Amino acid sequence: MTDFTATRAAFSLPEGITYLDGNSLGPLPKAANERVARTITAEWGEMLIKGWNTAGWMAQPEVLGDRVSRLIGAAAGSVTLGDTLSIKVFQALAAALDMAGSRKVVLSDTGNFPSDLYMAEGLLRLMPDKRLLTVAPDAIEDALTEDIAVLMLTQVDYRTGRRHDMARITALAQAKGIVVIWDLAHSAGAFPVELEACRAEFACGCTYKYLNAGPGGPAFIYVRPDLADTVQPALAGWLGHSDPFAFDPGYRPGAGIARMRIGTPPVLQMAALESALDIWDAVDLHDVRRRSVALSERFIAGVEATCPELVLVSPREAALRGSQVSFRFTDGYALMQALISRGVIGDFRAPDLVRFGIAPLYNDETCIDHAVATLADIVATRAWDMPAFRVRAAVT
Repeated sequence: MTDFTATRAAFSLPEGITYLDGNSLGPLPKAANERVARTITAEWGEMLIKGWNTAGWMAQPEVLGDRVSRLIGAAAGSVTLGDTLSIKVFQALAAALDMAGSRKVVLSDTGNFPSDLYMAEGLLRLMPDKRLLTVAPDAIEDALTEDIAVLMLTQVDYRTGRRHDMARITALAQAKGIVVIWDLAHSAGAFPVELEACRAEFACGCTYKYLNAGPGGPAFIYVRPDLADTVQPALAGWLGHSDPFAFDPGYRPGAGIARMRIGTPPVLQMAALESALDIWDAVDLHDVRRRSVALSERFIAGVEATCPELVLVSPREAALRGSQVSFRFTDGYALMQALISRGVIGDFRAPDLVRFGIAPLYNDETCIDHAVATLADIVATRAWDMPAFRVRAAVT
């Protein structure tokens, strides 16, 4: 049984702040301060370049990849970390298209995160015979035909929290000979993911949301183990080479998941992630999911009882949601800025959605009830209707 009192105590949460934005950036693990400082002073400072060997920096992408693999239902040795999620999407899609042979179409949905679609568009510009097709999320199953080369989906919609049925869709796609890629950005750490069971070929995700690696935390990529020694990485970086320090002029891919490495590991960021994974090691994701559902239901009920002006856009049925709740409000940006000014932090997604992430490792009933009460007061008094709350910042 997960001790959520202990996990909450493991995070640095500013006094007076109710934080419901861990689906965008998780808070600081208290242990990260010491862990990153040790990497800077005792490792980089004292060991200098010897740190790559002595401190184990070079091995970190796979060592931490194995720890992430437990959180996404993947086998040991099937995950590596580094680079950004957009890079990992590009990498997975290029490898998937190579596997797909003569088929021409990459299928995704209109609710996918825009950067994933941008990566696909950029890659397909280099392949004039191939194209991207997007359909509404609920039309994906009907669009699975034998013309499709690759299906590329984000399991949880970043705006509404709507959740695809990964196992069902993967099985339907593979029955048509389609290679499948899942983006787990809003899944990893939010609920149990069963990659090995569903047999998807590829997956990728980020570590700075529910996994709490900090801003710019490294992305991860998964390749199904039976494919790992045959996939061809289009982004063939020197650290994916079978012998990086041979400095061969030609590329020879490394063994297994190591071939999906590209550039130099982000050592300081991986130190922060390591401190976060120490917390996750004591967590049962099934406990997280049960508590996430209970807190989300409490939040929805509270908002609908006190703020009829807000319209729920997340699925009402918990099984169809990830671990976030979104409402529509005409002046959503101003409303969120008013909330933030009172210490309740969620975020806004254009054009009119206010979004709240539920992270049981540090959110509890007190957080939920305070957020509901604060939101109700702001809506009832129109406290959001001030010029200062309408000024758009660079990050919303």
